[in-house]
Amino acid sequence: MASRIIPVDPFDLVVFGGTGDLARRKILPALFRRFCAGQMEEGTRIIGAARSDMDDAEYRAFVAEALIEFNGDHSGCEPGTITRFQQILSYVTLDARGDKGWGELAAKMHPGRVRAFYFSVGPSLFGDLALRLHQHGMADHDTRIVVEKPFGRDLASARALNKALADHFDESQIYRIDHYLGKETVQNLMALRFGNMLFEPLWNSHYVDHIQITVAETVGVGGRGDYYDRAGAMRDMVQNHLMQLLCLIAMEPPAKFDPDAVRDEKLKVIRALGEVDPAQIVRGQYLEDEDKPGYLEHVENPKSLTESFIALKLHVINWRWAGTPFYVRTGKRLKARTSEIAVVFKEAPHNIFDQDSGRHRNILTIRLQPNEGIDLDVTIKEPGPGGMRLVDVPLDMTFTEALGPDAEDVPDAYERLIMDVVRGNQTLFMRGDEVEAAWAWTDPIVAAWEEREDKPLSYETGSSGPDEALALMHKDGRKWRDIRA
Repeated sequence: MASRIIPVDPFDLVVFGGTGDLARRKILPALFRRFCAGQMEEGTRIIGAARSDMDDAEYRAFVAEALIEFNGDHSGCEPGTITRFQQILSYVTLDARGDKGWGELAAKMHPGRVRAFYFSVGPSLFGDLALRLHQHGMADHDTRIVVEKPFGRDLASARALNKALADHFDESQIYRIDHYLGKETVQNLMALRFGNMLFEPLWNSHYVDHIQITVAETVGVGGRGDYYDRAGAMRDMVQNHLMQLLCLIAMEPPAKFDPDAVRDEKLKVIRALGEVDPAQIVRGQYLEDEDKPGYLEHVENPKSLTESFIALKLHVINWRWAGTPFYVRTGKRLKARTSEIAVVFKEAPHNIFDQDSGRHRNILTIRLQPNEGIDLDVTIKEPGPGGMRLVDVPLDMTFTEALGPDAEDVPDAYERLIMDVVRGNQTLFMRGDEVEAAWAWTDPIVAAWEEREDKPLSYETGSSGPDEALALMHKDGRKWRDIRA
């Protein structure tokens, strides 16, 4: 099954912060892979902009080094592709809060084509960049701006950022990027739900016992200690990534696959989230392990009350999900790197087999990483003599096995999302009111434990988190799925 590459018309894309870590690791390699795939028409221009003094030649060399370091062996590209990619690159030394470089950048813009400006900088610069794009005549109806998380650290700051952008750009021009929504399996979740009659009739509290969402990491906070200690797992992961996954699982079918129709339904889910009992929240910090520092050592704050792990029991208060709990957890330095959503269905209403057959449930698992795919656990008779012994086995759809080699060549999240910006498709991007609603739900939870000065529990590196997180489900007669790669 051959992949279908649809080229896009020539465009100008400016990467503010074009020498930064995100540009080197994600944005530039993503653009190169789309160039390698033949998706960029002749005439497309990519412009790096930052405070560093460079000329075009130096920036092209900088980008080539980044591609060699972060983009593998380029085995899918023809010889000389990096050299050809370099020819569409240029650079402007620019001051985001001053006048330096803006006239030169404006002179590089081509009239009558899409202009995308990627704000790969801190949120404190969003307003300055938006203002200067207007002052220097680079903002028109074909202009799109892309902003990264963190989009604020609470409701007040998110509103301020939204206003700073809205002063100069229409909501239809603002693309708030969450790379989790660009993952192939996340989009397949919508196809699975709304493209198959098999699942939608069962997608409610009558048939679903509970839903688990897990995003586990094996790394610590690394060089992000200063930022992370001000954010924590709740602000860094739950408020955005896990919230988005929960919305896609819980939302009502949109009238059509349209950006605003999809985001309207996601917004309804966020607004239907109930208050969270403090007893249904478990927070933790990872401990030191041999040569690996613990959380407190990593952030260089021995009195830190910030969590590197969090587990919560949530409820969506509406007709579809009344009585069905959602358990979410995320953490660093856990036993394996994995992200998955597990929809655990109820047991059959009447067991016709004897007691020795045990308890069995169907579980639909959507694996987001590292091995993208979908499993459906079904109950069958164990082969062989000896009576009706039941066993659960997975119906496995690993994309690389089911779809062949082409499944390995699907664009990664940044590739897909950047090209969606160019096309003007906002379906996989967060809307301003959606961001604010998520913070409005998050803020009281964080404020409550900060007021109580709750101390996070300790957990061992390589574990599944604090034991109390296991008890969060055990007291409900349920258990977490094992964290495994």
